[in-house]
Amino acid sequence: MHYYEVAPNQIVRPGSDVFTYSSTDKLGIGQIVLIEVGKRPMIGVVMRTVVKPSYATKAIASVVEATPLPPPLLKLTTWLSNYYVTPLALVLQMIIPRGIQKTRRAQTVQPFTAKRERTNIVFNSDQQKAIEAIVDSSPGTFLLQGITGSGKTEVYIDIAKRTIAAGRSVIVLVPEIALTSQLVDEFSHHFDNILLVHSTISEARRHTTWKEALDSKGPRVVIGARSALFTPLSNVGAIIIDESHEPSYKQEQAPRYSALRAASVLGQLHQAKVIFGSATPSIADRYLAEQSGRPVLKLNTVARNNAVAPIVELVDMTKRANFNGHRFLSKQLLTRLDATLADGKQALIFHNRRGSASTTLCDNCGWTAQCPRCFIPLTLHSDQHALRCHICDFRSAVPTSCPECHNTDIIYKGFGTKLIETELQKLYPKANIARFDADNTNDSTVDARYDELYAGTIDIAIGTQVVAKGLDLPHLRTVGVIQADNGLALPDFSSSERTFQLLAQVVGRVGRNEHATQVVIQSYQPTHPSIVFGLTQNYESFYEYVLKERRQAIFPPFTHLLKLTCVYKSESAAIKAAQALARDLRSAVHSDVTILGPTPAFYERQRDTYRWQLTLKSPRREYLINALATVPKTHWQSELDPTSLL
Repeated sequence: MHYYEVAPNQIVRPGSDVFTYSSTDKLGIGQIVLIEVGKRPMIGVVMRTVVKPSYATKAIASVVEATPLPPPLLKLTTWLSNYYVTPLALVLQMIIPRGIQKTRRAQTVQPFTAKRERTNIVFNSDQQKAIEAIVDSSPGTFLLQGITGSGKTEVYIDIAKRTIAAGRSVIVLVPEIALTSQLVDEFSHHFDNILLVHSTISEARRHTTWKEALDSKGPRVVIGARSALFTPLSNVGAIIIDESHEPSYKQEQAPRYSALRAASVLGQLHQAKVIFGSATPSIADRYLAEQSGRPVLKLNTVARNNAVAPIVELVDMTKRANFNGHRFLSKQLLTRLDATLADGKQALIFHNRRGSASTTLCDNCGWTAQCPRCFIPLTLHSDQHALRCHICDFRSAVPTSCPECHNTDIIYKGFGTKLIETELQKLYPKANIARFDADNTNDSTVDARYDELYAGTIDIAIGTQVVAKGLDLPHLRTVGVIQADNGLALPDFSSSERTFQLLAQVVGRVGRNEHATQVVIQSYQPTHPSIVFGLTQNYESFYEYVLKERRQAIFPPFTHLLKLTCVYKSESAAIKAAQALARDLRSAVHSDVTILGPTPAFYERQRDTYRWQLTLKSPRREYLINALATVPKTHWQSELDPTSLL
């Protein structure tokens, strides 16, 4: 008889991650099995062998997957559980595909088929130096900082080619599913059998892809969003994270892990090269790279020799003379759109707010339409003739009169991508206009319509941040930013950084080839450093500016953060609980821990619940982990290393 500690993929009781089971057959560490916990069947993973215990044990019911999980992936699960102080079961839910015990019909994973001819890559000196530095260095993490259009993708492809030639697999992460098509298209010029992993594929296809990766004898290329990092490849030689600055690499639900930190650890376990690629690296990652002593690899020149830098025009939105033709489309932007469409070329309009209008109010008494569950203004979606909450998705009919004073003068303030789409359709009725945001259906996303975007058959693309990054469109001539300072008012330490990144990224959609291009940026704060440095894509100056601010205010990278949020049905209960925990923490934590709050969360009310927040700072992360022992197990959510405090 053999005995094993098995970790179930469901929480059985707090603090217990593994349980001892017996088996007449010898099993491999990392094998996925079916076990009984009480009378409930559960999927589990064999974690280690143990000696026969003094108590009776249940037998492992059956083996679900004969091929064990690769040892580095199994070790990563334990690291994630320990580092983010989260139950191992929650980590295993990310590692093991849903429905793994189901019998699937035999199907092959179809490789992505390229739609354009294979191309040969010619490197400039910056690219060549970066490749040589990665190849000649020992395994570890590299920050590849390349301006937009500098050819980071070509560097990724070359490193991937060398890795595959050495018989090792490659994982490529992208921040948005919408960017997958473009990257797969580029990679498929050079690789066969690319495996795609992201959340929109069916459960059956996801399982089949996972199984193919687990059983692969030779090296594979896997491309996908954050979860693709957990693809069970046995010999990973390179992990590439494109647009590594994106906040989507930090998971918002438990376990609240950073894919960048997890990738670095997985890279160490595989003895692999890990590449963080970005034109605008996060301030913390750039600082950590400098402190680690590893080189920051820079691509400072555009990959194409004949590329012409765009002409950038900044429009002051406080000067109404700039808007004598339209209330939020400046005459400068409209002039450029006229010329671009007349030439049969493409334009991109960026605004990081969806919907038609952000506020619905009565012109007589000031009543505002609010979500009854979240207490935030409802957003008008005129195409659906409905008001919607962007937190809980509560929906209400558009009022014909004020429910308070019965006045019929209802006005709408603010604007989002849907209103921009409606206004541009009025101005350019013959143009093919497409909107890309979180309200898209599956057949109208950037991913689904990428071929139309690339071919230029879409004349004007309007979108939120999904269109600001990654896209390389050969027919694009004009970029318009409707309100560049949109996110600066958010009360968060990272708001200026996020504004700079989005602006620098969207400016970088043009200036990549020999064609003259133009960017028109509209802003109420044209002198703010995020705007000034963003429109010139001056990362180094912005980095020094923010680093000085963060050092003075003691925010990352100069401290570690722990965000604690309590959730209660009543406001008084939330306040009472937050105040009580603050008192307990002040007497329990190390003297080097600073406690901020309690304060209402940025979204104080969500889905009929009230939320109050505490923020803990410490120069040592372990002091914050120790503080978690004081936090109650119910009603509280914790997040170590949050990228935002909102």
